Amino acid sequence: MNSVTELLLQQIGKEAIDTPTPSPLMKWLNPVLLSVSEGIVVLQYVVRKEMTNPIGTLHGGVSAAIVDDAIGTAVYTLGEEQFYTTINNAIDYLSPAYENELVIAETRIHKRGRQLINAECEIWNADRTRMIVRGQSNLIRTAIDK
Repeated sequence: MNSVTELLLQQIGKEAIDTPTPSPLMKWLNPVLLSVSEGIVVLQYVVRKEMTNPIGTLHGGVSAAIVDDAIGTAVYTLGEEQFYTTINNAIDYLSPAYENELVIAETRIHKRGRQLINAECEIWNADRTRMIVRGQSNLIRTAIDK
């Protein structure tokens, strides 16, 4: 287990706003880390009013932000020396989520190459009976060291 995963294990059950996170966006999204292992992260979010669109459902842009930030966290658990950046996201919006609803983002790394990483994030309702969003992403290694 690498040091990043060990650090994240200490954050289980805490809101992101109360923890040191690599992303200011994650502080705004304010998930609770439910579980973490190398390449796998599960986060829980409360859909707040400012995360909704005019019809009161989770905004697609916020859903995409959750996917991107959750995948970034999963990549972070790999303990790589350089940062990775997203080169594409493919998002499927499958079902609405509403204000005050709890949603769960389950993220996993599918393929890890020397330069590219492929990952997926699924956002579910709290009891995991309804998939809300499925996103896939490819990320590329940058020359920026952590």
